[in-house]
Amino acid sequence: MDIGKHWRPIIDSAQDGIIIVDARGNFIAANHSAQLMTGYSEEDLKGRSCRLLNCTGCKIIGQGAGKEWCGLFSAGLIRDKKCVITAANNRTIPIVKTATVLFDDKGKIVGAVETLKDISENIGYKNELASIRRIYHIDDGFHGIVGRTPVMQNLYEHIESVASLDTPVMILGESGTGKEMVAKALHETGKRADKPFIKVNCAALSESILESELFGHVKGAYTGADVDRVGRFEAAHTGTLFLDEIGDIPLSVQVKLLRVLEERMIQRVGENKSIPIDVRIITATNKNLEVLIEQEKFRQDLFFRINVFPMTCPALRLRRDDITLIIQHFISIHAEKTGKNILGFTPEAMRAMVSYSWPGNIRELRNAVEYAFVLAKGKSVRPEHLPEKLVNQGALSSLTSQKAMVIEEHQRGAANFSLQRTALIVKQSARDSLIYALKQADGNQTKAAKYLGVSRVTVWKRMKKYNITVKSR
Repeated sequence: MDIGKHWRPIIDSAQDGIIIVDARGNFIAANHSAQLMTGYSEEDLKGRSCRLLNCTGCKIIGQGAGKEWCGLFSAGLIRDKKCVITAANNRTIPIVKTATVLFDDKGKIVGAVETLKDISENIGYKNELASIRRIYHIDDGFHGIVGRTPVMQNLYEHIESVASLDTPVMILGESGTGKEMVAKALHETGKRADKPFIKVNCAALSESILESELFGHVKGAYTGADVDRVGRFEAAHTGTLFLDEIGDIPLSVQVKLLRVLEERMIQRVGENKSIPIDVRIITATNKNLEVLIEQEKFRQDLFFRINVFPMTCPALRLRRDDITLIIQHFISIHAEKTGKNILGFTPEAMRAMVSYSWPGNIRELRNAVEYAFVLAKGKSVRPEHLPEKLVNQGALSSLTSQKAMVIEEHQRGAANFSLQRTALIVKQSARDSLIYALKQADGNQTKAAKYLGVSRVTVWKRMKKYNITVKSR
């Protein structure tokens, strides 16, 4: 097939605007999208100078043809340049432009083709998102930690109090509560902020590898040690060493770690020379170290050495009022990453998120938002876009709450409250339950009240509230 004969349908099928100009910058062609974008028909554009669009990304020389006309012809290619053009109605349109110079068989410049992508919708979305962040006072939080509840304010105060000291800090909390972010906040707020921050995940390394990771080794120290290696203590010199999952360190390494903390000297594996180190120690664990001490799995002397100033990262279920803020924070992150113009969650989806127990805490919440971004198509996340377990637990929580209300009413002295009626009220909404009871009682409010186990006045009030009428027979 001769593509040359079909160039017009090809460019008209493109979603982005495409314009073609000659060597003097005069319009030769414009596809359908370019005409809609600029407000000019192709006939309006043909033969006129490209200056008509007043593009802020163009460097017009205007002293001849080709390189003497525009900087594009000298560059040969412009890729993904953000600029603004002016449409026929004087409306400015932000675009991303890509342009390529066209040559004839002899290498002479004959024109250029430009692709224009309208990004006004993306900019509008970012403005909407920024407006939402201002309305709900959403910012990047305390060194990236998002939360405004009292327990989080207390945590921030503790961080600020101890950050400028070299006091060893132990960060406690369930998995996924953000212990590493607290450690980074301690480092960034303290006097060692411009020095290294080195993390070691103690649970991810075997005993032999962990010792080498912490203290380094010399060539030939063990099989596979082909070169000298600097350990994490040396790498963190004058800075901060964060030992995550400290409860998983083997006892043999605990002994050596304790000695290093007390003497402030290390020895590389396979070497007898001591190396002085100046390191601030921060540890974290989701385990109960006091229980491990009783089980003789953790040294008590090491515990006292690192547990000088303990602080706890609260579980997400203990600060539910922060959930909406954290969700909006992750929306901003994933919107930037995916390019999707999602502004928020519907009320039903947000209720499911807030009522969920979040055993995986913030890490699980972040994953749930990312999951929703994959499925959501419009500007809002709906319940069907959430992981199934969130929606199921939300329904279970609602059912449990209704059961609790039924039991409470029963305990207040409601008469003849059978299991069948309990199931009815739990299963149905208050309005449906009342309609069902009235039907069973043939519209008699007194009988309906006995059926529901409430007073006749309560039935009357509910009928008025839900706008229910009973037809007389």
